[in-house]
Amino acid sequence: MEDILSQYNTSAEGLGQREVLKRQEKYGPNRIEEKKPTPLIKLFLIQFVDVLIGLLLVAAAASYAIGDVIDACVILLAVLLNVIMGFIQEYRSQKAMESLKSFIVKTAVVRREGIAERINSEELTIGDIVILEEGDKVPADLVLVEVNDLTCDESSLTGESEAVKKEIRDKVYMDSNILSGNGVGVVVAIGMKTQIGEIAEIVQDEDEDTPLKARVGKLGKTLSLIAILVCIAIFILELAKGIPIVETFMTAVALAVAAIPEGLPAVLTLTLALGMSEMAKSNAIVRKLLSVETLGSCTIICSDKTGTLTENRMTVVESYFTNESKTLEIGKLCNNATISNGEVIGDQTDGAILKFCQNHKGDLERVGEIPLDSNRKMMTTIHSLNGENNIVFTKGAPEIILDKCKHIDYDGNIEIIDAKSKETIIKKIDEMSINALRVIGFAYKIEDECETEENLIFTGLLGLIDPPKKDAKKAVNDCINAGIKVKMITGDYEKTACAIARDLGILTTGRVISGGELEKLSTEEYLAIADDIQVYARVKPKQKMRIVEALKSSDNIVAMTGDGVNDAPALKKASIGVAMGDGTDVAKESADMILQNDDFATIVKAVEEGRKIYDNIKRFVKFQVSTNVGAILTIIGTSLLSLPLPFNPVQLLWLNIVMDGPPAQTLGVEGAERDLMKRPPETGDILTRKTLLEILISGIVMAIGTIAVFSWKLSTNSGERNAMTVAFTLFVMYQLFNAYNRKANSEKPSTYLYLAIIGSFLLQLLIIYLPQLQVIFRTTSISLIDWAVIVVVAFTIVIAEKIMNRVIK
Repeated sequence: MEDILSQYNTSAEGLGQREVLKRQEKYGPNRIEEKKPTPLIKLFLIQFVDVLIGLLLVAAAASYAIGDVIDACVILLAVLLNVIMGFIQEYRSQKAMESLKSFIVKTAVVRREGIAERINSEELTIGDIVILEEGDKVPADLVLVEVNDLTCDESSLTGESEAVKKEIRDKVYMDSNILSGNGVGVVVAIGMKTQIGEIAEIVQDEDEDTPLKARVGKLGKTLSLIAILVCIAIFILELAKGIPIVETFMTAVALAVAAIPEGLPAVLTLTLALGMSEMAKSNAIVRKLLSVETLGSCTIICSDKTGTLTENRMTVVESYFTNESKTLEIGKLCNNATISNGEVIGDQTDGAILKFCQNHKGDLERVGEIPLDSNRKMMTTIHSLNGENNIVFTKGAPEIILDKCKHIDYDGNIEIIDAKSKETIIKKIDEMSINALRVIGFAYKIEDECETEENLIFTGLLGLIDPPKKDAKKAVNDCINAGIKVKMITGDYEKTACAIARDLGILTTGRVISGGELEKLSTEEYLAIADDIQVYARVKPKQKMRIVEALKSSDNIVAMTGDGVNDAPALKKASIGVAMGDGTDVAKESADMILQNDDFATIVKAVEEGRKIYDNIKRFVKFQVSTNVGAILTIIGTSLLSLPLPFNPVQLLWLNIVMDGPPAQTLGVEGAERDLMKRPPETGDILTRKTLLEILISGIVMAIGTIAVFSWKLSTNSGERNAMTVAFTLFVMYQLFNAYNRKANSEKPSTYLYLAIIGSFLLQLLIIYLPQLQVIFRTTSISLIDWAVIVVVAFTIVIAEKIMNRVIK
């Protein structure tokens, strides 16, 4: 004790007041330093600093400039919706630190100048002597100098529910709970230097962009560059042909709108919001909108064991009795746990044994106890038997119990324990241990003159484990079938972790590594084997974050599940953090998604929903961008051929905003593809090389068909207005057939797309044949022959799609 105290320049009497003030000035207060939250107005305004938002605002201004107030309002509504959603996400992320603050203990009992006093925990400093009692929360990181049967619950920090027996020189950490006993410790770390403080510092780091946000941002930059180049080119070409500058400017502005899929953010928001609603029905609450699709793209799920894959409660799953009745009596009475409303109060192992034995009759008065400690690894209680004799009940580590036994009880027949009996018991202990069970031995005797825990009578063994959740094995198997690797990361012992991992199908041919082994590996050495490791045991909080970062560095999209404070840094750093519903507030605030039912199987449903959402995002992006490319190529083609423009600015806006709207939005709610969970995850850009090629070919087909029909109509002397109406209607039909091409190959086809196509077609009929709308859109009625040509030519986009599906791989 003295050497520990001298190490921190203190004594058993505690620090003097002058020394306290000196150290407080040097080390600062014992509190979590909080980064200043961003002001709400700034948080709102920075949402406008985004490429797509900027392009939408330009499009709104362009619509207003040509007098289309309604379109301008629609675009501004999409802007506002995106800004509000972004603001809500950012605001929620700031709450993580508020949750951490709630973990800080308000008061602590210290000994200063020999006097015990209760002080504000922020006043604690290095070297202070802190007195701990049962029920206290530890106010700082301490090294124990005195202990009396002290056990500690460190589950919020380690993730493991088992009570930890503490001895002199052991550390106890801020926010841990003292379950039993008492002790005295010297403060060795305060505030941000504590274990929880280091976690807090990590949690305050800026959020990384989700994969979808990064891809959409890249798409926005690409489209903005295309828009600028095309607008400049058309403006120059039209001016060179002698067209008035005002008309040229209006056309260029309208084409800018056509080059940008204004509906993209709105449809993206709608699709993600509907996905959030579907996930909520499956007990998966999404906190960050853009994270909805991330699980669908994830390649690795790093799962905590306790409470995520397992029940987070010790359970007796195997037994071996030589005298069942006596073993049950010992288990019930040699026990300090209690059960209230079905919940265990006290040590989890004691609680599991008590649940197993509680129905056994037995109510002897306890007259003495020798508590469990780490040296003896036994617990003994003494009970009054008949007023004259006492009976001794003992439970503990089976090998030690067996060594203390001189006799064995075969259902009431007491015999001397021989070598054969010992061999049978040891074999049973080994069998249970191989299956990662925590084995407890039981014995008793009538109190005699020998030492209390000598000459015992053996009665049996109980094997305990924190069992896997009912649906966890199937969920893990579903993930593996979907091309997702599942890795267990736990603070539990290697043998226990391996047994659970094998049972669930996580540990197959891969490697197992402990936190200690991981600590010794350099970054290069670890990265070389990271892909092969399936189970991480005895892992520390910082190591969890290192694992996630290493896996992400290999271009993996990593989901991390967890429930404790110790999981918060990894949840924050993961591509998507998934917290358990009954986990700590810090874990939930650091996560992107919360599983209300704490069931790993819910992750599979979330993965499926995420994949469906990602497919639908690709559908409407492909549909919208191919339509935009088709419009651009059509206008460039007619300009190069010295033909009049086939669309006027109002028609271009109609094509891009109104006609794109309903079909694109319904594509965002299509059903799941048949092979959704039988294919590898997609981690690349939304616009892959294959997709870009398909978009370009679709755009070329639309442009060639539109220009050809437009040229034919001009040559028939039917008038430029009639030719423009036919070309305009043909392009609308191209869009509708193109929307049909994007439908999902689903077991449950959606009817919304067909309704949207029919609705859009009826709107086009109104524009062509309603006199009032003919004036606005400068259209005219067209004949049945024109319609026949339009339908036949537009159907070429369906044929082109079939050919592309066969040729482009």
